[in-house]
Amino acid sequence: MAWGQPGRERRVLKAGHSSIAVTLPKPWAEAMRLRPGDVVVFDQNDDGTLYLKPAPPENGTAGAAPYLIQARSFDDAGLLKRLVVGAYRSGHDAVEIRTETALTPERVEELLDAARGLLGVSIVAQEPNRVLLQNFIDPSKYGLPQLVQRMKMILVAYIEEAEAVVTRRTPSRRLLSFTEEADKVFALLVRQLFLASRDWSLARRIGSPDPRQLLEWRVVVQTLEEIGRLLAGVCATFNAHAGDEPGALDGLAGLLGEMKVSLKLVVDTLMHPTLNAACDAYAESYRLVAAANDLGQKAKAADRKNGLAAAIWALGLSASRLSSLAEVALDRAVASGNEMVLLAPS
Repeated sequence: MAWGQPGRERRVLKAGHSSIAVTLPKPWAEAMRLRPGDVVVFDQNDDGTLYLKPAPPENGTAGAAPYLIQARSFDDAGLLKRLVVGAYRSGHDAVEIRTETALTPERVEELLDAARGLLGVSIVAQEPNRVLLQNFIDPSKYGLPQLVQRMKMILVAYIEEAEAVVTRRTPSRRLLSFTEEADKVFALLVRQLFLASRDWSLARRIGSPDPRQLLEWRVVVQTLEEIGRLLAGVCATFNAHAGDEPGALDGLAGLLGEMKVSLKLVVDTLMHPTLNAACDAYAESYRLVAAANDLGQKAKAADRKNGLAAAIWALGLSASRLSSLAEVALDRAVASGNEMVLLAPS
């Protein structure tokens, strides 16, 4: 939020014999509900930048009370689980469900399924009209780079499983476990970003020294999530057609191998950006998009209406999303350096 141009500069004032002080912009102080005598905490970046925020109340941590979800009844399948997942991703540690009518066995099972699908969450109290879920994860123990690398491993596993289906012509039995693991990591990643946006010191501890980078991290996480959903759908389609006539899956193994190489290169460059690696990742990702589009055109020409053409199109869309990540990696590499030198090939 911009607080207006006239108030962006402050003169340093003398305060006492040896201290100096600056005043706070009135609109910001009012928005933060600060009053004389209140305490603020600050976090210092390596470049000398200071970030200020109001100190948490002394009588306890803000948000310690459970997030309450209350209704007369929950009849729509899936809604209760999604509410719990949303509360978890938004940073709530405790979620309490209350109803006027007793929860049905189906809704109780839905809540149990929600807890199983979230890292660190357990049901700690269960009554006919009330269920309490509690998160026990310490957010400072889960760095953003490590979680993104874990997502890379899951996406690579999707691709390798799809390769196995294409080459062996036998359905995979591990897709469900991959999807469950991916959902857990994605939910935790989103949760970490929400918490870091509220606590700048946490942002630094989990791998985002500049809180302004959190928006970029959100783009990375969202894109990886979309790639994961696309690959899960592709694997499911390949499973359904594993026993098709020879030739139906021709060309897919090569494309999947290229995608695996490009995925590893792009994510590794995102985590450790250098100009040479970023340029290679960028070029490789766009070659992958071209290869996927070419295979998609061949599938279209073959008039495949059994779902394979749609799966190949989804692979192309995954490649396109990967190229978007390659652009972010290139941005990171450029931002971390002082100059760019490109040499023409000899």
